[in-house]
Amino acid sequence: MAISSITPTAAGLRALSHPTRLKMLMLLRLEGPATATGLAQELKLNTGATSYHLRQLAEHGFIEEDAERGDARDRWWRAAHQSTRAGLRFGDPDDAESAESYLQSVAMMYTEALMQAVAERRYLPLPWQEATTTSDWHLRLTPQRAEQLTDALAALIESWSEQEDAEGTEGAADFVVNLNAFPRPGTVVLDGSPA
Repeated sequence: MAISSITPTAAGLRALSHPTRLKMLMLLRLEGPATATGLAQELKLNTGATSYHLRQLAEHGFIEEDAERGDARDRWWRAAHQSTRAGLRFGDPDDAESAESYLQSVAMMYTEALMQAVAERRYLPLPWQEATTTSDWHLRLTPQRAEQLTDALAALIESWSEQEDAEGTEGAADFVVNLNAFPRPGTVVLDGSPA
């Protein structure tokens, strides 16, 4: 099954750049539908703030009401897509700032998750310790080849999601793959020519 994704507008990125909203979206994608009250408890927020953030996510198409679960008192929400593919090429300075703010929030979430994974690693069963990596490679590429590489890696990861181990498969667990690919900071000047 193909992964459904959303490519947000600059306004959508602005809405998603709030760390709490990113966490809510992640929880709805990973844990399934939830109410504002349930998310508030999970994230240690008040329900008013949680409801506000949920409305912002819904306004930009990231989540939707789960009418099958709701009633007049409890409103359930679910993720509208499995993935966010951020198109980050904006000519307008305000839109570029929204993209940068979004990326800062994503980097912070990735860092938090990686630090938690490192803290838990030694307690994992040996097969999971052996399946875990924090490897890095430094390559010298043109922008075109770098884009080809990131596209190929994304396609490979997505092909694995199509073959994922079914719920209930013995030994299977949620496995996180973060793809971070960028020019080494300080090595490319602003006009795009090598430093």
